[in-house]
Amino acid sequence: MRIYGYHRTSTKEQHLDRGIKEIKDFINKNNLTIDEMFTDQQTGKNFNRPDYSVLKRIIKKDDVLIISELDRLGRNKEDTLKELQYFKNKGIRIMILEIPTTLIDMTKMDNVMSKMMMETINNMLIEMYASLAHAEMLKREKRQREGIEAMKARGEFNKYGRPGIEINDEFKQVYKTWKAGTIKAVEAMKQLDMSKATFYRKVKELEGGENVG
Repeated sequence: MRIYGYHRTSTKEQHLDRGIKEIKDFINKNNLTIDEMFTDQQTGKNFNRPDYSVLKRIIKKDDVLIISELDRLGRNKEDTLKELQYFKNKGIRIMILEIPTTLIDMTKMDNVMSKMMMETINNMLIEMYASLAHAEMLKREKRQREGIEAMKARGEFNKYGRPGIEINDEFKQVYKTWKAGTIKAVEAMKQLDMSKATFYRKVKELEGGENVG
């Protein structure tokens, strides 16, 4: 059995330290040993992330994956629940620090009824936390849309450009993945929520005047 940790933030400006510290504190408190920590600084709307992809390739049956909060895994409810089911089907245990019931090893429970009740509680809590993360994502997207409409109404949209599509760290990361041939341009556009015209315009800007290394 190997123990892995995973933590994600949306941008480079958000520090990974807090989530990593929470996982390491838990490991130390319970006299466990973590084999490897995986981190990404990328949107939680999808799961096409470099470190997460590596994690999924190497994690095996009977291994353990520890995350600090469910929304660090993902914010899209449907996709997040699918990922959790994927790990469950593979025989991989997920421990979510913000959901204490997931920290109980149900394989050691002898009482069948108690085990069924605990699994039901786990599923309910995970569903609730996934719904909250999804709602927060939708709320943020709504605020962004309202901000764009307000800028258009003031005649400032052309002056400032569309928020959220500047050449930031997320764009550079997806760009490098696309240039390496790991994903197609259509998938890169989907990850960045960009139109074809905007994507290639930003690619041209990046390649024309900025180091992406």
